[in-house]
Amino acid sequence: MTRGPTLPAHRLPHLPTPLDAFNAAPDDEAGALLLHCLHSLRWSRRIADHRPYPDAESLLAAADEATYDLSPGDLAEALAGETLPDLPAGTYSAATTALTAAHAAYEAKFGHVFVIYLGSTPPEERLDRVLEGIYSRLENDPEDERVMSVEQLRRLAQGRLTEKLRGAGQHPSAAPPRGATSHARPAPGK
Repeated sequence: MTRGPTLPAHRLPHLPTPLDAFNAAPDDEAGALLLHCLHSLRWSRRIADHRPYPDAESLLAAADEATYDLSPGDLAEALAGETLPDLPAGTYSAATTALTAAHAAYEAKFGHVFVIYLGSTPPEERLDRVLEGIYSRLENDPEDERVMSVEQLRRLAQGRLTEKLRGAGQHPSAAPPRGATSHARPAPGK
């Protein structure tokens, strides 16, 4: 049995992905998106200036490289823009007091806010993870803690960029997008 001529395959029009939109965005829009991911002007300009990126992995690699190159001033700027992690509603006051005291000790020793990437940590475990992180990192010397803070910022930026790139069929193979940092003052946000 012979078949008749085949019809050409139906082709869907190319739909822009979040990466396409980022690559084509005006400089100020791309910079604003990047500043949401890491609060460093130099970092965001460096990444925006190297657009277009062929794929999400290239963008994430550029973000990693730019994070490792943060100067002390860039690091201070990035840390100053971070906020508290999302903690479960009704976190009891003793835990809040412990968190406030731990943050105060950390800031007194290192001169900047504590930053930690929480990844996919469930909300009910975040407070314990933050406290554990502060207490263990208080043992670091200032240079070791600077390196640790840069690594945490790198992970935060990568998670935030990954979150921005999700959707429209775009699924980068990076770490989960949830992350948070913290200050000594209770405040909502991420």
